[in-house]
Amino acid sequence: MPGFFFPHNNMTELNGKEDSKLAEGKIHKKKQKAFGADLKNYLKCMVPHIEPGIKTSNSRNVVLSAEEVIQWSQSLEKLLASQSGQGVFREFLKSEFSEENLEFWLACEDYKKTKSDHLHGKAERIYKEFVQTGAIKQINIDYQMREVTAKRAQDPSHTSFDEAQKTVYTLMERDSYPRFLKSKAYLNLLNQLQTNTSK
Repeated sequence: MPGFFFPHNNMTELNGKEDSKLAEGKIHKKKQKAFGADLKNYLKCMVPHIEPGIKTSNSRNVVLSAEEVIQWSQSLEKLLASQSGQGVFREFLKSEFSEENLEFWLACEDYKKTKSDHLHGKAERIYKEFVQTGAIKQINIDYQMREVTAKRAQDPSHTSFDEAQKTVYTLMERDSYPRFLKSKAYLNLLNQLQTNTSK
């Protein structure tokens, strides 16, 4: 039976591939650690302010309580209605490289409140940032919806992005949100608040 023969340069190439896989693994671990550090820093900003009766660092003087964090688990709508909830959820989505969904949803909410004479500029910005193929923060919608949304953005009204926004909301509700509720980020924050409450 013939043996396998690898010329020296092919072995170098193979070793190079293995080295790059190892390097990729290290980078992935670094990204996970970086996310952990980011989340820790975010929570550290909140933890000193989460004891009952103490205000969050939020300028609107909101008190973050165990009850509020428990409410986040009732629906995605309740999570997104909370400024603090949006912040914690955004950090979680960053760890999954899908924060563009939340950013798009928030941009659409802001867009609906825009004065008519500013709609055109905002519609163009949202389209370029999130909707067009190859956009920096391209959202996950099908080709047909992308085309329909593009047409609506050219002649903007307050409802131009409604369908795309609903699709992205449903995607978060079915996919990211259930994972968020099982995540260490959410469970640790809830545990911390409940511990502070019971002191």
